[in-house]
Amino acid sequence: MKPHKRKAIWLIWALVVPIGIVLTYQMFPPLVSGFDIELIAFLLLMCFVAAMPMIINNTPIFFMQWVSLAVFLYFGLFYEMIFMQIAIAVLLIRIRIPREHLFRFPLNSFMFFMISILSGLAYYALGGTHRVNLIEDSKSLILSIAYFIIWFILNQVILTVIFYYLHERKREIFGKDFVWETVTTILTLPVGIVLYVLYMEIGAISLLFIGVPFASLSIILNLYHSSEKVNTYLQNATEIGHELAQRLQVNEVMDLFIQKVSDMLPVDYAYILDVVDDKELQLIRRVEKGEERSNDVRPLKKNEGISGIVWGTGKPALFSSKKQWKDISRGYMPESVESVLCVPIVRSNKVIGVLLLASSQKRAYEKSQLMILDILSSYFAVAVDNAKHYAQTKEHSERCALTKLHNYRYFENLLTEEFQKINNGNRKLLSLILLDIDHFKTVNDTYGHQSGNEILFELAGRLSNLIGSQGTVARYGGEEFVILLPDIEKKDALKTAELVRQTISNRPFTLKQHIENEEQTIDVKITASIGVATALEDADDPLALIRHADRALYVGAKRAGRNRVAEYVKQ
Repeated sequence: MKPHKRKAIWLIWALVVPIGIVLTYQMFPPLVSGFDIELIAFLLLMCFVAAMPMIINNTPIFFMQWVSLAVFLYFGLFYEMIFMQIAIAVLLIRIRIPREHLFRFPLNSFMFFMISILSGLAYYALGGTHRVNLIEDSKSLILSIAYFIIWFILNQVILTVIFYYLHERKREIFGKDFVWETVTTILTLPVGIVLYVLYMEIGAISLLFIGVPFASLSIILNLYHSSEKVNTYLQNATEIGHELAQRLQVNEVMDLFIQKVSDMLPVDYAYILDVVDDKELQLIRRVEKGEERSNDVRPLKKNEGISGIVWGTGKPALFSSKKQWKDISRGYMPESVESVLCVPIVRSNKVIGVLLLASSQKRAYEKSQLMILDILSSYFAVAVDNAKHYAQTKEHSERCALTKLHNYRYFENLLTEEFQKINNGNRKLLSLILLDIDHFKTVNDTYGHQSGNEILFELAGRLSNLIGSQGTVARYGGEEFVILLPDIEKKDALKTAELVRQTISNRPFTLKQHIENEEQTIDVKITASIGVATALEDADDPLALIRHADRALYVGAKRAGRNRVAEYVKQ
């Protein structure tokens, strides 16, 4: 809500409510003087009802109207208005509204002041009076029910107006919340009438007969709702665990974890920290207000700050406000943070990281959520471990063990992906360089296969350094290597291929392990023949591109005398 509207709410409340209460006292004086014990008993019952909502369909329902009905019928409009104002204050304190929503106090006070005065005036206009015998006087019973209905309708109308003018959005009038409020209001109407009738007959003891069962029911429903909420959390945690297990990239696991936790809990700030060499705690993921930020935050030592203490003790921590953690915190923490939830990430009985969640609201987290987050962190640790193992396994399966370059399997998949980009219009050109070491069998026969492996390893390093991020270098098989250059024209690819040829032929390769003399190193000169082809100029599918580069290598380079670069030329 905009600041000027909040100021307007406070101003309207100050001008209307205090004066309106005074005028109500003068025009509709209370039917009893002072605050006697029975009045206090009614007030306590009303405050208890406001502080103990019934949770129905995950919606808190505050049943204050049935008590206010009995108060209105017996003590008059003034006391009903005063009791309602006090109960509203208790309600707002109970739901722990944040500091930035303090305007809800005057807003709700004004709203229920208007409901009280308008429904009371309507009751009087219809001829209603107080302290009537509802059992014998059917007209008074009907007027009491009419008052109750008018009270409820005014509540819905004023809520709709507030949503439209202050929040600038339409309220779903006949939505699920309206249905539940209507049903519960109808069910509590007889309770209010019975309370009034019993009070007329037997006095204050009626508050025990009606209030105690109602209070007990409220407590039971709240306990039931709490258990249902925990069960829902556990069910969600299991589903999240399954989703995490399906992610095969560590970054995907972390992103999904933070997203799901933020959907489940009120999270403004989320941080994942990693234990490095059992020496320090490094920030590896930082999400603030839904946006990922850089991890340029200094590491923490064990038992330093909130995260360091959680790492050191291996126990979770829950703080409801800044006052509880401000003397503990060390290092980075956003200024607006109030509530903090911090749990260790444990794998094989060892803390491998820490998860810290924070909210700008006070008392944003509950102990039950701490337990759920602890379970989720275990799922997260397993998912990250699995993703790391998958990445390692994938890396090993797609790398040549000798040269550490990508192997043919990886290259084949990459080439297919690049052609898909061409077909989708995301890639225009794709050049391929295929090279084969000349007379490599002679090198193996002369110096041994171990020396041949040394040459392959050194050649892989030279090619990687030369190509860098310009393209991808892979071992194609045996003494053949392939270089894939996205968005590189053939003329530029030919220049690169010539640099590759010179890199091989102009500098000898040093052999340390050879069969001639193991104590001496030997410099061996080798050359390579190279073929170049470009898509879509020379080929329109992956196999054709490889085949044409291979043809250029053997026909244009090998047969022409070796140690040269040849391009594919259509016949």
